[in-house]
Amino acid sequence: MCGIAGAISADHSPVSPWKAVLESMARSLVHRGPDDQGIWFDEQQGIGLAHRRLSIVDLSASGHQPMRSRNSRYVIAFNGEIYNYRDIRTDLSSQGHEFVSTSDTEVLLAAVVQWGLRRTLDRIEGMFAIALWDNEKRILTLARDRFGEKPLYYGRFNGTLIFGSELRALRQHPVWDVSIDRDALALLMRFDFIPAPYSIFRQVRKLRPGAMLEIQRS
Repeated sequence: MCGIAGAISADHSPVSPWKAVLESMARSLVHRGPDDQGIWFDEQQGIGLAHRRLSIVDLSASGHQPMRSRNSRYVIAFNGEIYNYRDIRTDLSSQGHEFVSTSDTEVLLAAVVQWGLRRTLDRIEGMFAIALWDNEKRILTLARDRFGEKPLYYGRFNGTLIFGSELRALRQHPVWDVSIDRDALALLMRFDFIPAPYSIFRQVRKLRPGAMLEIQRS
């Protein structure tokens, strides 16, 4: 289990200070990933990612996240496990890709470079929540596995979209300002849980299983 979080300012609203905000979001998820913490941000583009790591597949520092692709186009924060990553790695190696770690995250990122995110998600088997920044198209994509095993929440406040594996990560951001969603509360009383896309807060949603959300940076 790992944890991801981050923010993107879609209308050029400043997010400051980036480093302190992202570190605070990451620290709130330490129970999900006690082995390592990483942040990445591009202040000019108005985008930042945070990650807490639980080392399972690769125990070395080579699996540190957020991870940048070899061509520097993509940056990813990934929570989950890709079960067939060895087969995908073999396929990518035959097409000229080189790897410096044994992590499934590096394989996932190379697959995105080779095939794009949508085709990659069609090929992988596993459980995941992904935040992927495309520096060329200036698009942030949030994606969740088909069965919804890994959670991912998001909300927009004053032109800034914040997201994370848990609500506690979103609460660390200074734009956080919410009220209780009474409809979600009724669902909780009825089903003993709150189904996606609802959360307990009116301004926050949970990404549906198998869904993708794209945010275009203007």
